[in-house]
Amino acid sequence: MTSKPSVSCVFVCHDGAGRVLLARRGAGARDEPGAWDCGAGALEYGETFEAAVAREVREEYSAAALEIETIGVRNVLRGDPVSSHWVAVVFAVRVDPAEVAIGEPHKFDELGWFAPGRLPDRPHSQLPESLALFTAWAAPGRPAPGACDDRQG
Repeated sequence: MTSKPSVSCVFVCHDGAGRVLLARRGAGARDEPGAWDCGAGALEYGETFEAAVAREVREEYSAAALEIETIGVRNVLRGDPVSSHWVAVVFAVRVDPAEVAIGEPHKFDELGWFAPGRLPDRPHSQLPESLALFTAWAAPGRPAPGACDDRQG
């Protein structure tokens, strides 16, 4: 059986002051209930990445995406043998903490703001790699978007 990978927009929402927004997956979540994760959603046919991220942030967190920046791409293969495969385009998204609320209570049962070095117990299995991209993006002296990095050549 051959299948094609799907495309997911993963977003690490932040407050612009160093904190990230995470959601605890509820009993109705697709996988890993009780685990803390950043947001994500499928790219729909004909939709731009930015439109997908803005839609998903509004759906999951009831907030507007104030700034959206692409911070990486991941090839996600889960299981051995592989049981799911998707390409995750990862974004940093600034939101207003005053606007944030659970928009999908059937998927999430708690939201929290965390400093990247002080994360909650029970992270989702995919969270560390997404947060590593965010941490590199947020680091002082990081290259400007689109700048060449000779280490990757």
